[in-house]
Amino acid sequence: MDKKITFAALCCVALLALTGCFGGKSATASGGEVTGAGGRAFSEPTPYGMVMIPRGHLKMGMEKQDSLWGKQTPTRDISVEGFWMDEKEITNSQYRQFVNYVRDSIIRERLADPAYGGDETYKIEEDENGDPVAKPYLNWKKPIPRKPNEDEQRAIESVYTTNPVTGEKMLDARQMNYRYEVYDYTEAAKRKYRMDPAERNLNTDIRPNPDEVVWISKDTAYIDDEGNIVRQTINRPRSGPWDFLNTYIVNIYPDTTCWVNDFPNADNESYMRLYFSNPAYNDYPVVGVTWEQANAFCAWRTEYLLRGLGKAAQFVQRYRLPTEAEWEYAARGKNQDEFPWETAATSSDDGCFFANFKPEGGNYTKDGNLITCKTGIYQANSNGLYDMAGNVAEWTSTVYTEAGVENMNDINPELEYNAALEDPYRLKRKSVRGGSWKDPESYIRSAWRSYEYQNQPRSYIGFRCVRSLANTTSEKIKKSKKR
Repeated sequence: MDKKITFAALCCVALLALTGCFGGKSATASGGEVTGAGGRAFSEPTPYGMVMIPRGHLKMGMEKQDSLWGKQTPTRDISVEGFWMDEKEITNSQYRQFVNYVRDSIIRERLADPAYGGDETYKIEEDENGDPVAKPYLNWKKPIPRKPNEDEQRAIESVYTTNPVTGEKMLDARQMNYRYEVYDYTEAAKRKYRMDPAERNLNTDIRPNPDEVVWISKDTAYIDDEGNIVRQTINRPRSGPWDFLNTYIVNIYPDTTCWVNDFPNADNESYMRLYFSNPAYNDYPVVGVTWEQANAFCAWRTEYLLRGLGKAAQFVQRYRLPTEAEWEYAARGKNQDEFPWETAATSSDDGCFFANFKPEGGNYTKDGNLITCKTGIYQANSNGLYDMAGNVAEWTSTVYTEAGVENMNDINPELEYNAALEDPYRLKRKSVRGGSWKDPESYIRSAWRSYEYQNQPRSYIGFRCVRSLANTTSEKIKKSKKR
């Protein structure tokens, strides 16, 4: 009997010790009172090139009818949580880093392929204990050889092609496919998808049906034998938590031909050939990028970040496109002005313009630019954001509807729809904000709404990323506590 008591006491001591290891408060230290479990708070550093937009309120939309087109934009009082936002639009240089990553990942895959010599050190298939990993991944610490042998040279050259006219070696854009996965936490959390039938409806008057089949929808993709991307949205019975993991494969090379396709009967060939590839345009906003490609960039940027964070990665939110509400809230600035600056005019008294757009009738050069310009050369708004009006219009994550914010919640409003390939084309419209270098004054107002189809690249649409805050404590609350 004494041995049993001693064993039980030792178990209690062991449990208390374990609690201490995990940072919780000792129950005995509080005298038996409930004081809460402890833990170390995560202090989120400022992401590179981003500014924090604190939570706040917005009268979203235009209260006055548009004088140019007579178009009424829906209005509503909404509130948004704080978030990080790129201070500038994504540039050609930043997007080329993405393209180079995809290129180098393909080369590493082929260097590990027996058909190209089979150097297994380019792939990590075992953990530090020598056990096989569930999903082998590329070894980015091993560099691509500078002096390759014959097999390695074939692997490296396999991602290039020859220009049939000039004979110049160039990257094979058709191969630049990026595969990524996104777990849909929102759908997975919905009660209607619970595995236990009794949890799907909390109304105790309704008897759960154990034989009920619950159907889910998910996106998948693969590359066929001809090298074509096959995208599918499949419906199948609910089977487990991985049902909500969506797979995408996107060709991420921007459409450099958008300059000649957007403006027929115009001499824009030089932009088509040089705008994305020439270092002279490094700091200009990337264009010719579809909504689908912009989402792929966000996924890659998240992957690139998390690889170097270690344990802190569990607290960091993913990069994504801003919602339409977040974009307008951030663009209006701290005083929620009509434009991203404090006046209703688009230029100063001495004739200096506040943005890159099309002044008056058709004098594109009146503001000093003909097409796009370097990001950040105009003054930032009161949130520290550049080019929220003009230069390039920007993709948002929100599906476009005429009703706009009227169809959304008034807290963190968003309207998402992942259109299946077979859906009608009208369901693939996404909201575009900010106006561009080719747009008149009316289009560059913060509340102006426009759209483009998610697979359509344009020479006047780019994007920037946002990231939800890991710590949502309001800056106003922090300051009031210090006082």
